[in-house]
Amino acid sequence: MTEPAVVVDHVSKKFRLFKESNRSLKSVAMRGRSVHEDFWAVRDVSFTVPQGSTFGLIGRNGSGKSTLLKTLAKILYPDRGTISSTGRLAAMLEVGSGFHPELSGRENIYLNGSILGLSRKQISARLDEIIDFSEVGDFIDQPVKNYSSGMYVRLGFSIAITVRPDILVVDEVLAVGDSAFQRKSAKKFEELRDGGRTVILVTHSMANIRNMCDHVAWLDRGKLVRVGEAKPVSAEYEEFMRSQ
Repeated sequence: MTEPAVVVDHVSKKFRLFKESNRSLKSVAMRGRSVHEDFWAVRDVSFTVPQGSTFGLIGRNGSGKSTLLKTLAKILYPDRGTISSTGRLAAMLEVGSGFHPELSGRENIYLNGSILGLSRKQISARLDEIIDFSEVGDFIDQPVKNYSSGMYVRLGFSIAITVRPDILVVDEVLAVGDSAFQRKSAKKFEELRDGGRTVILVTHSMANIRNMCDHVAWLDRGKLVRVGEAKPVSAEYEEFMRSQ
């Protein structure tokens, strides 16, 4: 059998919620301890993502999808459990993630490419392809702090897909940008899938889930409700949302 692209094994992630607005060092020292409670954003979640598949994470706002995606991308680390992956992973999680605001678009391409393990020569070979897809045009040599949110997303997405990662992790990226860019992005996803790449995405669009995903994991309040084939699980989720 083919080795899985990603294995999520009993993963839990908590955040510390403070019950006081003033958490200064002085106030904590005077009290002797901070007053807080633990909030488990993800609780004991397990699933396997097959290589070459498109895997979706669905659920209501606050269900833990984005937190789990950030643990997959190693931006956050689980408090319990483990996540293992095979191959190079690229993530497109939010507008401007991974960009240095003072650097130009071109400089950020080289910065992000090097983080993903590419040599300067490899990045240079793909530079024109990245710039053309992003459609940032004459702004490529301007600091990205001057970019619009749409330009941020287009450039970030262009870098993530053009470095040809083994695993691409994306959070609602198809919901941002104009309709032409969304269509172009969807086509790129198809090319990645046809090329045997693995895609893990978060989206609230059940149409995208049905059209793009092989399997999905449904989360609610941090817990895994169901994992399975995209169409029946998404249909069950939609029925649940109507009942709410």
